[in-house]
Amino acid sequence: MQAVSLVAAQFLLIALLIWPTTELVWIGPAFILALPAVALAVWTLIFNRPGNFNIRPTVKEGAQLIVNGPYAWVRHPMYVCVLWMGIAAVVLYASWLKLAALMALFVVLWLKASLEEKALMMRFPAYQEYARRVGGFIPARQI
Repeated sequence: MQAVSLVAAQFLLIALLIWPTTELVWIGPAFILALPAVALAVWTLIFNRPGNFNIRPTVKEGAQLIVNGPYAWVRHPMYVCVLWMGIAAVVLYASWLKLAALMALFVVLWLKASLEEKALMMRFPAYQEYARRVGGFIPARQI
């Protein structure tokens, strides 16, 4: 049930971030911020096809552990994309409400990632070593 609540909170906060509540303020800077997030999302989908990942913080039956491409830099590149787009929304609307939603979204994604990682460690013995080397949301690659 906690997983479903986190997914619902995630989508509610994303809707709050993208729903126009004020005038658009900084369109150009927001667009420039959004471009790398879109590029990272495409790169992530190239390495981890939609059938392999799950919006719920559980491991799908038949899932494979992906550790290359963007996953060689961060363990949760799609969460990074969502947060990056959230930053663009905060810049676009220049609203304290959007900033509060972004901070809440970070907490929700961090909680989802924590649940997901527990499941991944149980399913893939190599995940613990991978998690030691690669940062969750911020690149912290150790060679």
